[in-house]
Parts: sequence; structure tokens; C-alpha cells
Amino acid sequence: MTTYILIAMLGIVIIMLFVLLMRPATVDISPLREDNTRLRERLAERLGALAQNATELKNISADIANFKNILMGNKQARGTFGERQLEDLVADIMPPESYAFQSVLETGVRPDCIIKLPYPPGDMVIDSKFPLESYNRMIESDDNGMYHKQFELDVRKHIDAIAEKYIIAGVTAETAMMFIASESIFETLHREFPNTIEYAAKKKVFIVSPATLWATLNTVRAVLSDIKIKRVAGQIKKELDLLLTDLSRLSERATRVQQHFNLAQTDIEQLQTSINKISPRAEKIKDLDFDK
Repeated sequence: MTTYILIAMLGIVIIMLFVLLMRPATVDISPLREDNTRLRERLAERLGALAQNATELKNISADIANFKNILMGNKQARGTFGERQLEDLVADIMPPESYAFQSVLETGVRPDCIIKLPYPPGDMVIDSKFPLESYNRMIESDDNGMYHKQFELDVRKHIDAIAEKYIIAGVTAETAMMFIASESIFETLHREFPNTIEYAAKKKVFIVSPATLWATLNTVRAVLSDIKIKRVAGQIKKELDLLLTDLSRLSERATRVQQHFNLAQTDIEQLQTSINKISPRAEKIKDLDFDK
């Protein structure tokens, strides 16, 4: 398209120059020359802008081609893309201490992502791999009945693998998630393969897209916050109970001290009474005349 525009504009310039050259020589063409000069300058600016736009379009086309190659070509590159998208989603939503990437489980397997949850329910695994080759063959084929069956079979095999490797009694949660990095593939699965979605649910493997994973992770984060609040509230209640026990013990000891103080006060008063009785007698004895 850009080439056609350039050819058309050059044609206009040539026609205008031809018309100007065919004018009679007696006519003063200096204003036309000035207009022609300005026109050529504007045309040069437009041509420069069009050339720049053509370069940008070429770069965008190359980027689109690379992106298509990632999604539909090289399996390793596509896997890396899915893992990176999963990592970005999880890291943007979840607290750092609540997830781990490429962490090894007790069985030796290394899932793409683990959402750390208290047991029960336990850690939940997210797998970002997907049999995209079968999907590509299905959508590219005219008679796709066979490819439909193969795609569904491959998806079910992947569901079985996730359930077998990542759902471990007493170690992980009773469910796992299969992450699909494409909303269109996620929609195709639900529209054309509802039995596969039901099969995944029976296997306790939940299929999620970027949008549904975002909603799920936000729910999990809210649950974790609630658990943390309850844990802190439990610790506060425990400390309050201990504090009340200490206050009760202190009150008992203060009561005993008061009792001792009251007894001491009574003894002091009795001692003062005895002193008051002894002092007059001592004075009488002092006043006796022992010389007579």
C-alpha cells in the first residue's frame, strides 16, 4: 500500500511539472515557481513521513511474526512465554511469601508455580503447559473432525498428568490448576468441549485463563489475609488470657498483702496500747521514794 501511495504522489508531481512546462513563455511563472517549490518541500516532508511510517509498519509486522512464532511455532519459546505470563500474574497479585516458581516437591517433580496455602487445604500447583500443537492443527484443518478428537484427547492426557503429578494426598491441595495463556483457546474449550471441562473438574484440575486466574488469585489473597487476621487475633486472645490470669494472681497476692498489713496494723495498735499502759506505771515507780 505504501508503494502505491508513493507512486501516485510522484505521478502528481510529474503531471504538474509537465503542465508548467507547457505554459506560454510570455506568462510570468515566478509565483508558480514559488508555489511549486513550496509544494515540493511539502511533498518531501510527506514522503519522509510515509517512509518513516513504512519502516515502523515493517517493524510491527516483524514483531507480530515473532509473536506468532512464539505462540504457534517453537514449543520451548511458547512454554517460556506461558511461564512468564503466569509468573507476571502471580507476582503482581500475591504476596512474595505466598508463592514459589520451579520449586521441587517431595516426589521430585518441579511444577511451574506453587501457591503456598496452610494445610488444609495445602499448597496448590499451577501448570502453564498446554498441547497447543493439536489446537493449531485443529483450527488450520478444513475437515477437522479427526483433529477435534485428537485435541480433546491431548487435553485430557495433560489433565491426567497434572492430577497424577501435582495432587498429592497430605502434601498438596486436593485440586490443581491448568493455566492457558490464551483467552480464545480457553473460550473454545468451554464452547466446543464441555465434556472435557467436566472431565477436568472430576479430576479436580481447574482450567484457568489469564482473566479467570486473576480473579482466582485475588480470592486466594483475600483468604490468606483473613487467615492471617484470624491467626493474629488468636495470638492476641491468648496473650489477653495470660494477662488476665496474671492480673488475677496479682489481685490475690495484693489481697494477702492487705491482710498482712491489717494484721500488722492491729499488732501495732495493740503494742501501742501496751506501751500506753506501761508508761504510767513506770512514772509511778519513778516517783516512789526509796530513801524513807
